[in-house]
Amino acid sequence: MNLNATLFAQLIVFFILAWFTMKFVWPPMMKAIDERAKKIADGLAAAERGKQALAEANRTVEQELAKTRSEAQQRLADVEKRAHQIIEEAKQQAEAERKRILAQAEAEAAQEAQRAREALRDQLATLVVQGAEQILKKEINAQAHADLLNQLKAEL
Repeated sequence: MNLNATLFAQLIVFFILAWFTMKFVWPPMMKAIDERAKKIADGLAAAERGKQALAEANRTVEQELAKTRSEAQQRLADVEKRAHQIIEEAKQQAEAERKRILAQAEAEAAQEAQRAREALRDQLATLVVQGAEQILKKEINAQAHADLLNQLKAEL
């Protein structure tokens, strides 16, 4: 066998195989590789979008939590403020009730004092009449002296 002929035949077979591979095998392989690369790129892009969406969702959740905490603190402050208002209103009502009871007690005390004065005036008038009766040792006209005693009561 001739080495040159073998080498030439191998060269022709190599070029035919290369041409066949480039024409029929290479395009589907490149297409499959390109599709796979596109799928990988799409997957990476989707993963990146997912990360961004997750980060955005986390930011939204944090904002909502902060807003909720703020609202809860505001409501708590409002409740505490209202409780203080209720306490102040109750204190004012109690103070008004205390003043009313005190005024009523003072009025009752004044009435009692007035009654006691009247009773003392009556007793004083009776004592005056008895004293005058004993001094004069005679009978006193009750009607005439009742007017006199009423006048004395009015002066006292």
